[in-house]
Amino acid sequence: MVPDIAGRLPGRGLWLTARRDIVAAAIGKRLFGKAARASVTVPGDLAERIDGLLRDRCRDLVAMARRSGRAVAGFEKVRAALRNGEAAVLLAAADGGESGREKVRGVGRELPLVEVLSAAELGMAFGRDHVVHAALAPGRLARDVVALAERLAAYRRAPADVETGRRQDRRRRNKDSGTGTT
Repeated sequence: MVPDIAGRLPGRGLWLTARRDIVAAAIGKRLFGKAARASVTVPGDLAERIDGLLRDRCRDLVAMARRSGRAVAGFEKVRAALRNGEAAVLLAAADGGESGREKVRGVGRELPLVEVLSAAELGMAFGRDHVVHAALAPGRLARDVVALAERLAAYRRAPADVETGRRQDRRRRNKDSGTGTT
């Protein structure tokens, strides 16, 4: 079994909902072998590997943006990028303080906020020990980082969080359409 995070490996593959608890349950119930109708060797840490691959890919995209001059790190540089209209996505360390997250959110309310990487992981993307605040310039890399961060957050979400998120999405849709709450 090889996780295909990018969705580019040849063949039909075996598909399941990309959530840690579902992957762990499939491993525990030996569903991969049943679906393949063959003997399949599945590493016991497949769920953790998938999380790591998603996280590493997200970090690599941020690093690519930095190398291409499309990312800045540090609160003052983020604020300057926002002022100049050069920021499309805000990044905040997942293990950073809530006050710092609110601080960066306050200067860029309308922008998406990605907070799935730790300060050390963001630091690796920027070639530093740690980074708490960063911003990405508009473009494909910024869109790809947001999409991948959403996948990673959904993968890590607990089943109760998923149902709560569905209810909140329904309420938002109903509110937007004027049909009331559910």
